[in-house]
Amino acid sequence: MNRKIRVLIAKPGMDGHDRGAKIVARALRDAGMEVVYTGLRQTPEMIVATALQEDVDAIGLSVLSGAHMHIFREVRRLLEEKEATDILLFGGGIIPDQDLPALKELGVSRVFTPGSTLEEPIEWLNTTVPQRWAAQEHL
Repeated sequence: MNRKIRVLIAKPGMDGHDRGAKIVARALRDAGMEVVYTGLRQTPEMIVATALQEDVDAIGLSVLSGAHMHIFREVRRLLEEKEATDILLFGGGIIPDQDLPALKELGVSRVFTPGSTLEEPIEWLNTTVPQRWAAQEHL
C-alpha cells in the first residue's frame, strides 16, 4: 500500500499551551505523514467531526490540563457512536503514570508522556497504522 498516514493532532479543552502539539505535528509531517492540526480549545465533538471529515487514520490529543480522563473518554465515546473505532486514538502531555492503565482500558492505544522522543510516535504510527491497513484488507 502506498498511501500516506493521515493524523489529526488536536489540543482539547481550555489549555492554551500548544507548543508541544505543534512540534509533534511538524515532526509527523516531516516524517512524511499528512497532518491536520486543529488548533486550540477544541471540544471532543469538534475533534471527532474533523477526524471523520478528514478521513484520518489516527487522532493524537495533547492534554496538559489534567482533564485527560474526561477528554479521552468523550472522544472514544463519540468515535464509537459514529462507528469510527478504526481510528487510532493516542495522546501525550502531562498525564500521570497511574492513569495510563485506565486510559488503555478506555481504548487509548498509546500515551507519550514527558521524556518521550519525537521518534517514538513516528515509529509507533509507521508500524501500527500499516498493520491496521493490512488487517482491514483481510476482512
